[in-house]
Amino acid sequence: MNKTVVIDVVGLSSSVIGQYTPFLQQYCSERHLNFIQPALPALTTSMQSAYLTGKFPSETGIVGNGWYDRVDCEVKFWKQSNKLVEGEKIWDKAKREDPSFTSAMLFWWYNMYSTADYSITPRPNYLADGRKLPDCYSHPADLRDQLQDKLGRFPLFQFWGPGANIKSTQWIADAAKMTDDLHDPTLSLIYLPHLDYCLQKFGPDLPLIAKELLEIDRVVEQLVNFYQQKGARVILLSEYGITPVNNPIHLNRLFRQHGLLQIRMERGLELLDPGASKAFVVADHQIAHVYINDKSVTEQVKALLKSVSSVELVLDREEQVKHNINHERAGDLVLMADEKSWFTYYFWLDDALAPDYARVVDIHKKPGYDPVEMFMTSKARAAYKLLRKKAGLRYVMDVIPLDATLIKGSHGRIGFSKEYQPVIITDHQIDHPLIATDVFDIIWQHLTS
Repeated sequence: MNKTVVIDVVGLSSSVIGQYTPFLQQYCSERHLNFIQPALPALTTSMQSAYLTGKFPSETGIVGNGWYDRVDCEVKFWKQSNKLVEGEKIWDKAKREDPSFTSAMLFWWYNMYSTADYSITPRPNYLADGRKLPDCYSHPADLRDQLQDKLGRFPLFQFWGPGANIKSTQWIADAAKMTDDLHDPTLSLIYLPHLDYCLQKFGPDLPLIAKELLEIDRVVEQLVNFYQQKGARVILLSEYGITPVNNPIHLNRLFRQHGLLQIRMERGLELLDPGASKAFVVADHQIAHVYINDKSVTEQVKALLKSVSSVELVLDREEQVKHNINHERAGDLVLMADEKSWFTYYFWLDDALAPDYARVVDIHKKPGYDPVEMFMTSKARAAYKLLRKKAGLRYVMDVIPLDATLIKGSHGRIGFSKEYQPVIITDHQIDHPLIATDVFDIIWQHLTS
């Protein structure tokens, strides 16, 4: 099979390719840029799973970056096991046809315990005293040690949160090159997250994010040049583009005001109790899943949602079939915001009663996605907290604001203008409109033709 690399430039769309991305602009002019009609939802894990299986969320089971586990009665976000993705992966098909084929999964999601030959993904160390240390997880296990011995510890706090910057993306790129030198995989899948941060914070305001655009452009240039020298076929793509937004929707607050949410008080703060709630919302960018535990309130829930003008679609089970998101993990209702809006997980009515995790970076405890984690209330407060940490004292890094209006870019919905659609850039002309599941076939053609 042909050596192939797929470089996922998160948030890349034609709207951001231009004067601030000189390499990408030149590269596109010499090749073919095609637009991808995203699947619903146009989110990281759903789109990546569609690319790697050729299946929609209705078949992969990846209905979002997280969902409600009806057995555990818990909302679970950003899980890591590849066994969650139903359907044959492209590397399994390739290995079946060519036993010498090898693959490397470099920070693409659902990375752990896959059948890929080499993999690496963020995985912090959680110590008994409450500290969280930057680290990563790899297969084989010694790959992590080889990479960190040469590149330094994986910069977890620059991968997500208010400190997110180009350092994590550069580390991933360097790790990909080092893995290729060590093992020469036939297929490499590389995830570059850098644009995701600035585009969600500031929206597609190019002069405002010019520095970040130039930074990702340089990293992409490094990787393309490296893999071209290795004789690899290069595919550049994205899972979604980021569209401008200005309207956060707080549906859990609405449900609470109508007696649908169950709230527990712990240490004077409020916690959402999903298993005891009649109905609640799992927010995920511009998509939300509504789980209804008490079926007698179904019509009340639908009526409430119809009263919210910024909710564009309300999909029941029958309508979910039409959008290929009908799976047992999906909500009883699946919602899509209008193009200027996005969903928050917020359920408290008084910020003084917000749970302690609301003001920290904690992607696993929050019952929904929280992009406001990219902002910081005060650098001075963060510095004080770090001093407590270095002094060996207990501390909570409670520096995340509770102002959802800070967010200026989002994604997840379908039906937006072409300039914000995800793209795929290859050496070959593609003569038909693309949907998300077609990417599987394009990667396969690069490997085999």
